[in-house]
Amino acid sequence: MATALVVLGAGMGTRMNSDLPKVLHQIAGAPMLVHAMKAGAALDPAKTVIVAGHGAADVEKAAKAYDPDTDVVIQDQQLGTAHAVAQAQSALEGFEGDVIVLYGDTPFIQAETLAAMTAARLTHDIVVLGFVADDPGRYGRLIVKDDQLDRIVEFKDADEAERAVALCNSGVVAADARTLFDLIDAVGNDNAAGEYYLTDIIGIARSKGLSATVVTCAEAETLGVNSRSELARAEALFQRRARSSALDDGVTLIAPDTVYFAHDTAVRRDSIIEPHVVFGPGVTVESGAHIKAFSHLEGCHVSRGGVIGPYARLRPGAELSEGVKIGNFVEIKNAAIAEGAKVNHLSYIGDAAIGARSNVGAGTITCNYDGVFKHKTQIGADAFIGSNTMLVAPVSIGDQAMTASGSVITRDVPQGDLAVGRARQENKGGFAIRMFDRLRALKAKGKS
Repeated sequence: MATALVVLGAGMGTRMNSDLPKVLHQIAGAPMLVHAMKAGAALDPAKTVIVAGHGAADVEKAAKAYDPDTDVVIQDQQLGTAHAVAQAQSALEGFEGDVIVLYGDTPFIQAETLAAMTAARLTHDIVVLGFVADDPGRYGRLIVKDDQLDRIVEFKDADEAERAVALCNSGVVAADARTLFDLIDAVGNDNAAGEYYLTDIIGIARSKGLSATVVTCAEAETLGVNSRSELARAEALFQRRARSSALDDGVTLIAPDTVYFAHDTAVRRDSIIEPHVVFGPGVTVESGAHIKAFSHLEGCHVSRGGVIGPYARLRPGAELSEGVKIGNFVEIKNAAIAEGAKVNHLSYIGDAAIGARSNVGAGTITCNYDGVFKHKTQIGADAFIGSNTMLVAPVSIGDQAMTASGSVITRDVPQGDLAVGRARQENKGGFAIRMFDRLRALKAKGKS
């Protein structure tokens, strides 16, 4: 059976106190919306529809950056969750299969939970995701009778007995597309808030003789984010899970609570991550690598046996082959570093390719930007770049070539050559003493 996702993301998120649409606030380097889409993507959906409202253009941009085939529809007025889902009907015209309704501000639904919902759909017309809350508070309640979900009651509309029920509604619903939209058409807004509740479809479905059931999950999966403090708690929850998963996968975290992962960080087993390492999006670290303290990695690939840091920065496009060493206060951007090469101290390597086993001395800079265009530096295999070399791109250093320390290299260096690009040193006898004597005399005169 084909599946379509409808992800609701139209809310302003007033409690976030932000101009940014609520679903675009980030957890682990990705918008909450993308977390919800990633969870649904595990079902290999035939279609994904995002219901946007406030900041719709930005929401659409983020959704399509993750999945270009995503459809985005607009909810001009926020009249309730049933009204929001109804906006997706035109985008799903002709679709035959199940629809799962997700929420862009509920980022932690697990793929296994959604799979359980699709399995339950084989025997029931409607499936609702529920959870037993430690503090049910103001959640809607799931009222079960005779092993069937009978109705969902919003807290503000519930009586005392209904509020005593601990089984709560997550809002996530699965149903056949035609059934879902037929039920939504029958939803009214005669309630305390005057809104069209998606939850009302259960009572309507039961009155029509349709079956409904509940699949339950851990309460943490249903965590909704409505404020900055809740966003911070969601980030902490993600990080706890990511650290635990890394440890289970055979990664050594010396001080786990100080390491921060992105939503898509991949670190293979037998790697060592020292304290205070931060992973931005798009990082893969292969087995046996060692990431030392206070390093920051984003959009890069570290191959087996790589040693990074401490205090290193790998930026997008950094591709490091096996056994590469990147040392303290080194920044690598959009550069390929071949097997066994070393950039150990205080250097910037950008828009470059460095050959196998080459050594880049301390303070070396690839001068890659002329104010308008970026230019590439090529360094061959087994080359030696002397400390404090400025490589003014575009420039090429041949295999086994060398640059003298303190050189400014503006022309290609052939294989095996030594390039020296610095002014000849001159020592002026006694000049320093005479100069300082004169300066001190001037200073003393100025004070008199």
